[in-house]
Amino acid sequence: HPHGGGEGRAPIGRKKPTTPCGYPALGRRSRKRKKYSDSFILRRRK
Repeated sequence: HPHGGGEGRAPIGRKKPTTPCGYPALGRRSRKRKKYSDSFILRRRK
């Protein structure tokens, strides 16, 4: 895990928190741009 390791209660140590696979976790959109169901989603949830 990208957050693992270190001594004691070490901080994350990277610029941004990541998922276990190493993808950005907070704030970054991870949905594919050309997903087949895009045509059904008309308005973004607030």
